[in-house]
Amino acid sequence: MPLPKLLQPRIQIQAVEPVLDCGRYAVKRTVGDRVQVYATVFKDGHDTLGGVIRVRAPGAAIWREEPLAPLGNDRWSGAFVVDRPGRWEFAVAAWTDRIATWQDELGRKVEAGQQDLTGELAEGAVFFGGVVPTVTAGLAAEAGDRHDEVESAPLGVDVDRELARFGSWYELFPRSWGGFLGVADVLPALARLGFDVVYLPPIHPIGLTNRKGRNNADSAEPDDVGSPWAIGSDEGGHDAISPDLGTWEDFDAMVAAARRTGVELALDFAIQCSPDHPWLKEHPEWFNRRPDGTLKYAENPPKRYQDIYNVNFECEDWQGLWEALRDVVLGWVERGITVFRVDNPHTKPAPFWEWLIAEVRRDHPEVILLAEAFTRPSLMTTLAKLGFAQSYTYFTWKNTKAELVEYVEQLRAWSQFYRPNAFVNTPDILHEYLQLGGPPAFEARLVLASTLSPSYGIYSGFESFENKAVAAGSEEYLDSEKYEVKRRALDGPLLPLVQRLNELRRAEPALQRFENLRWLETENDQLVAYAKDDVICIVNIDPIAEQEGVCVIPVALGLPPAFDATDLLSDRAITWRVGRNYVKLAPGKAHLIKAQT
Repeated sequence: MPLPKLLQPRIQIQAVEPVLDCGRYAVKRTVGDRVQVYATVFKDGHDTLGGVIRVRAPGAAIWREEPLAPLGNDRWSGAFVVDRPGRWEFAVAAWTDRIATWQDELGRKVEAGQQDLTGELAEGAVFFGGVVPTVTAGLAAEAGDRHDEVESAPLGVDVDRELARFGSWYELFPRSWGGFLGVADVLPALARLGFDVVYLPPIHPIGLTNRKGRNNADSAEPDDVGSPWAIGSDEGGHDAISPDLGTWEDFDAMVAAARRTGVELALDFAIQCSPDHPWLKEHPEWFNRRPDGTLKYAENPPKRYQDIYNVNFECEDWQGLWEALRDVVLGWVERGITVFRVDNPHTKPAPFWEWLIAEVRRDHPEVILLAEAFTRPSLMTTLAKLGFAQSYTYFTWKNTKAELVEYVEQLRAWSQFYRPNAFVNTPDILHEYLQLGGPPAFEARLVLASTLSPSYGIYSGFESFENKAVAAGSEEYLDSEKYEVKRRALDGPLLPLVQRLNELRRAEPALQRFENLRWLETENDQLVAYAKDDVICIVNIDPIAEQEGVCVIPVALGLPPAFDATDLLSDRAITWRVGRNYVKLAPGKAHLIKAQT
């Protein structure tokens, strides 16, 4: 091996944390979080080292420094607080502190009784401007020399608003609530119920060609309204609103109402077009065609979507397509929308999402994108790493204790970059557990979703126990709202429990985090129990029968041998203890225990 051209630094900085994929992607945090940094810092020999964390906030030109302290065995740690959304950077810097090294050596010689320190004091004179220090002055001198300083490569921290980590979502179809003005009218009630986000499926004009009829019929009757995901008609495309929902003035009034009530509106961003979308005429090159020239409609066998076409991300004008899609998002941001639920992002190229999210958040770091990604773990995690602030999960399909424990632990392993949103149902997913379990199944799933995951959501109708499938073995709703207008009202019998859980979620910081979960033993697989700091949840997931067992409180939770507690769902005072506590719950019922310490 040839000699290096320059003298290499002797200080080594290794194993810097937090880091994701060797620094290829940024870890995620939310505003107000304290980012704990660790690094291994060492040098050959016995010199005393110093170090700091260098931090640069989004858009800042200057790096600030935070202390880095030794933990022992060459491991160092420090922290910094992120106080605004956007891309932060940090690095670890280290140096040889020659003054501190000299002080340390001199001090050890004094303690050892060495008398002649002339040479050592002469060395100290170098650090004191030629003045030979006395032994006392030498030991009292402050360190601060930063000799041969080195720095690690910068790493990223992608910081979002708190809503990216914690929030309660409610999904509704505006056309079933009286359009934009009807939604504006119901927003105060949704806010009182504790919802933070109201998600609206596509609000754009709906195509006529190949329009779907009720219950996904291939042919529509004259009065059928079609699926909102068949975006585009002569009245416009992704940047237009359906006149059936109201005017632009009505839309702006809805946005203003949301702002007054403290609720955020989320819009659906679905990259697909009905045959009547203006882009079909303006940019025919953006779409997939068969060899005979015919357009290829969307399919996910056995499902067929004759009313929509997918765009071709490999077309010659892919750059124009990317820019048009970015402009769609930015256009809605300008109208006051900063939360988007993205339809099927896993069927679009990863490089596109990395570019688009960076483009949008460069000037609008407050924007939050939720990935509707029901796909393989590799794709789901990659989308999160690319910048999606949240993602749907497989929670709706995890209904046994073993399934829940296994899946939640997988999600927790991704917690540096992946934030789950546990929707209990969607317009596409009515799980068999809800179809057969009746109201107790709805109660159990609601409690699990809202206490396991900091972010969760329900689709309207859940609070009314809607559970009729279109056919046996299907997860599609009978008379699905995707294809017809319902007459919705906020009066479901489950709403009092929804409101109480949302109140508790806001009142208890432990329920606003995911990484603090610890599973508890129950000795009954129909009882699911877990602790989040000082809040303990036990749910009977059997929707048919009463179940009894125990909830074992481990010493590691740090609770007293016996402690007073309150069941937050019933406001009943109880006394529990470390160890085994007897539990009996009716079908679908739960305890939410708050330890009074």
